[in-house]
Amino acid sequence: MTTKSSTTPLWVAILAVMGCGALVAIQTRITGQLGLGLGDGFVAATYSFSSGLVVMLICLLLSRPARAGLRSLWVGIRAGEFPVWAALGGSAGAFLVLSQGVAAGILGVALFTVGVVAGQTSFGVLLDYWGIGPSGKISPTRRRLAGVLLCLVAVVITVSGQLSHAGELVWFIMPLIAGFGTAWQPAVNGRVRAQTGSAVTATFVNFLVGTVILLVVTTARAVFVGLPESIPTAPWLYTGGVIGTIFIGGMAVFVKRTGVLLLGLASVSGQLCCSLILDLALPVGTVAVSLGTIVGVAVALVAVLVSSAPARNIRSA
Repeated sequence: MTTKSSTTPLWVAILAVMGCGALVAIQTRITGQLGLGLGDGFVAATYSFSSGLVVMLICLLLSRPARAGLRSLWVGIRAGEFPVWAALGGSAGAFLVLSQGVAAGILGVALFTVGVVAGQTSFGVLLDYWGIGPSGKISPTRRRLAGVLLCLVAVVITVSGQLSHAGELVWFIMPLIAGFGTAWQPAVNGRVRAQTGSAVTATFVNFLVGTVILLVVTTARAVFVGLPESIPTAPWLYTGGVIGTIFIGGMAVFVKRTGVLLLGLASVSGQLCCSLILDLALPVGTVAVSLGTIVGVAVALVAVLVSSAPARNIRSA
């Protein structure tokens, strides 16, 4: 069956995914600032994810195809036709948002983003090769491998000289691990969308899983350290969850057209460009934007151009 995402021109899909990547950077800035304001990145992450769940619950209730898709997913899981692990993409999203709330306010958006990039690009090629995404197995071409190498070079250039203290290196590990999950998340969410025929269903399941995980972890932590005593009043600090519903749904739609690796590289370029703009215009954190950061962003964009050339082994139907 031909779907809307599979007939979309590749360049349109790439631009859309770059836009989704920019939204990831914006969410990182918002959740990081909320974590600083609350003095608790765990609570910030839980709020961000749970507010996204509320939005998706409303969308689910208003959409008959989405509700039918949820029933189809449940039937598939019970019958053993759909693996349970493929419905757990929200766990990766939960860790990403938790990393945003804990580490982004310390590292700054740009440096946080390159940590995510390092994990995302290196793992994306393996996920395509293993056939984890909805498009099945996609063997890496020379162009795509070159794109991965260029993107990793961009990360090295950006990070070089910035992580001068061991403490900063520890915080950098969080987005690095989150990057692995960022590559895996759209792959399995895309499988949920293929099973249900609904991006709304896939996004709802993502937020449901992530919210449950964060609620359990944050509640357990609050028993020992308590909850924040003051709450920031700026309205924009509470929009991260809504933004998350847009980029997670968008990636679930376009991953079948692009494959996991190309989706990762395109979203990376959007993240890097937007994060650089945010750190220059609205700086946050203790690590300043350097010339290396700017050069690294430029190299990452070249990586996307190199790897986005049409490949014969990417399905278009």
